[in-house]
Amino acid sequence: MNAALAIDALSHRYGERLALDKVSLTVEAGQCCILLGPNGAGKSTLFGLLSRLLAVKSGSIKVFGQALQAAALARVGVVFQQSTLDLDLTVEQNLAYFGALHGMHGAALKQRITEELDRLELGPRRRDRVRELNGGHRRRVEIARALLHRPALLLLDEPTVGLDVPSRQFLIGHLHRLVRDEGLALLWATHLIDEIDPQHDHVALLHRGRLLASGAVAPLLSEAGCADLASWFDHATGATA
Repeated sequence: MNAALAIDALSHRYGERLALDKVSLTVEAGQCCILLGPNGAGKSTLFGLLSRLLAVKSGSIKVFGQALQAAALARVGVVFQQSTLDLDLTVEQNLAYFGALHGMHGAALKQRITEELDRLELGPRRRDRVRELNGGHRRRVEIARALLHRPALLLLDEPTVGLDVPSRQFLIGHLHRLVRDEGLALLWATHLIDEIDPQHDHVALLHRGRLLASGAVAPLLSEAGCADLASWFDHATGATA
């Protein structure tokens, strides 16, 4: 079967600066892959290519075996690091507008909005304007929106940046449950090691535009002779304590 996401020899330049250097990565259905890397590693550039905000000029990206065109993108949900919600619309209006772009309408759309908001404990806030929500609730709205059309692959670019601890923990738990219970494929970019489930997640380490390692946590630690992910990260990137 085709992988949910297959990235092959992907490179990208900003003028003379090489931001990504022949990155290859595979994410399977039902797998949470944490794209780990420090700020400036190239994570946002990769997400720009995956979402077609940037043009692929070297290498390839396939979603369930298809080139990254409109049909493939219909199976993808994306949450960017920077919020893209309309602050003057209500929560429900933001989701309804997005659903309409995906050809959803009527009672079916309303049902899907209710389902996703309820799962994220936002049902009582559906008629609130987004500007009235705190950062954690705004991020929940963005995740509900990204899941509205039932994508098979979800891309998250630093989704918990700036959130308080309870909001972060809620989202970490919710997203891992989606992978475990619904078979969602998830590529989750972060620089926060505590967002990784070492028993189940796969990890891909991006540093200075290069993919240094990828795989299940236990084999990566064993191969490097490290006791935990923090020491493995420092070892792989040459970071100092």
